Amino acid sequence: MRVAIIGGKLQGLEAVYLAKKAGWQTLLIDKNPNVPAAAICDYFCQADIYNEEEVASSLYDVDLVIPALENRQGLQCLAKITKRLMIPLALDLQAYDISSSKNRSDRLFAEIDIPAPNPWPNCNFPVIAKPSGASGSEGVLHLQKASELELFQEKMRTSIQDWVIQEFLDGPSYSIEVVGWCGKYTTFQVTALEFDQNYDCKRVSAPVNLAINQQDEFADIALKLARKLNLKGIMDVEVILHQERLKVLEIDARLPSQTPTAVYHSTGINMLEVIGSIYATMSMPDILLSHQQKAVIYEHIVVADDTLTVAGEHVVSTAGPLFHIEGFFGADEALTNYSPGKRAWVATLINTGSSKELVVQKRESVISNILSEMKIGSYIDPHPVVNNNVAQEK
Repeated sequence: MRVAIIGGKLQGLEAVYLAKKAGWQTLLIDKNPNVPAAAICDYFCQADIYNEEEVASSLYDVDLVIPALENRQGLQCLAKITKRLMIPLALDLQAYDISSSKNRSDRLFAEIDIPAPNPWPNCNFPVIAKPSGASGSEGVLHLQKASELELFQEKMRTSIQDWVIQEFLDGPSYSIEVVGWCGKYTTFQVTALEFDQNYDCKRVSAPVNLAINQQDEFADIALKLARKLNLKGIMDVEVILHQERLKVLEIDARLPSQTPTAVYHSTGINMLEVIGSIYATMSMPDILLSHQQKAVIYEHIVVADDTLTVAGEHVVSTAGPLFHIEGFFGADEALTNYSPGKRAWVATLINTGSSKELVVQKRESVISNILSEMKIGSYIDPHPVVNNNVAQEK
């Protein structure tokens, strides 16, 4: 199969990586030749998505187009091009429009009784404020008291309706993907998410320390959402386990980054292959779910200023072209811009093992190898922190 992937940042990197694992030929299209996925695709075409004729001419002999961008206007343009060329586009634009707005998503949760954080003012402090249309952790603020919220509301003034304000919940976070077509759906393995000081996902692991009944409940929530949206394709759902209750934080009806690769290495199931089958046949294929799960740790690191820091995925998006390397300092695989002698670089490390204990040992050995072989003096693995200085935000 020959697939075109539009956009070469985080989602594009995920798509190219999984497409290569499926044995597909990949064409990456982006206006920037220095995106992370540019070095691992088979062919690269520098083109602006808004230049319809240029993009259309590059899609010759393509079997499937996979969008890896979150710009509504760009997605509309891509939908127009692929419709004219009669090439399947792996996108449910209607479901995407709901999931890309936290306000619309929250209304959906309330409509079908999906457990979610209580909105302000029906909750106590602290609260979280996040832009309705932003992706993931982008722009998230933690407000601890009324005076901070008032200051924030004053700064936003007329744009306050573009923000979601809801109760802050602490606890472990998890993600699950659901795929399907017109009423027939299945979910995949639950993954655990860890975040850096900016609430950006730094690490994904599987399998998870979550009770089986809670994993089943999580799957039921994802299926309920998919059915309500009449989903065509893929969506991921993120929850937090707060006081033994799962509450949905957000949904995204598009190919996610990070978690599909973790699921692939744990179960052997390639979600992109499933999506390809769905859009090739316009139906839901039968999927044999694996009951044998390897332990996986998937994480991002950045080396700079004599320090190795575990960091959120944003460090990958701005690192330039990444290369795929097996056996990287002892890791199973890595996507990295490292080269011998380079003192500032990033890497996504992928480690697997037959048990959680063994994969943790391997991961620690890899970090130790990097520190010792590169003579790095400091190691940091940050966690989310509260920033009370709202005046400096936004």
